[in-house]
Amino acid sequence: MQTTADLYTIEILTKDQPELIEKAAACLAKTFVGVEVGGTWIQEPIIGYALQLPYEDWYQFTKEYIETYAHQGYCAVALDNEQNVLGALVGDTNAFEIIEEDIFEGTFADMNVVMRVLADIDQRFLDDYKKRNGKDLEDGEALHIFLLGIIAEHSRHEIVQSLGDVLLNKAREEGLKLVLAEATNPKSIRVLEKYHGLTKYVDVEGNYIVHKYEDNEKLSKIPATIADGIYIVVKDL
Repeated sequence: MQTTADLYTIEILTKDQPELIEKAAACLAKTFVGVEVGGTWIQEPIIGYALQLPYEDWYQFTKEYIETYAHQGYCAVALDNEQNVLGALVGDTNAFEIIEEDIFEGTFADMNVVMRVLADIDQRFLDDYKKRNGKDLEDGEALHIFLLGIIAEHSRHEIVQSLGDVLLNKAREEGLKLVLAEATNPKSIRVLEKYHGLTKYVDVEGNYIVHKYEDNEKLSKIPATIADGIYIVVKDL
């Protein structure tokens, strides 16, 4: 009988692995835009459902993100014995960069909607963090989990667990203070909570930091049964 360890291995990417970076980007792009895995349709509600961003554009964005931040050591993949990427969890240790102007054009113009939503909740988190701690969140203090995607038909939960364990353990060893993410749907929140202990962030006034889809013209088509908004989720390290 095969064990989980026989099915996959975990590797942290470096910037000098272009083939694996491309495979990781393809894995992530598929799961966000929409892909069937083992008879189940997987799709991220903003990228794939509401905005229907083109696969090639989202793949290129994801690839460039990994290429930019792989040197920090927080881009991990699960590989099978043939070096196929079964799952990827990628992040960085930069403080949130707030981008308020539209920077994307053409077929990828709706990515500006995503950036505006992120700017909204990220700025509210940064403001609250400063109130709570008396200082700004700085580069190198937090692990920002940005993208997670699994295309394995088997051992999906084990892969999520292993990918996160590798990155969170590395973050602790390097003295980071917290891990955080912008979770776009209940499934993502459940996964991050169950396997890695992240929970919805509550500000100093006792409120969740959330951007409600029903209040966004472009995202209001997302059914509440799928997701109601994008939340900041965190865990102290």
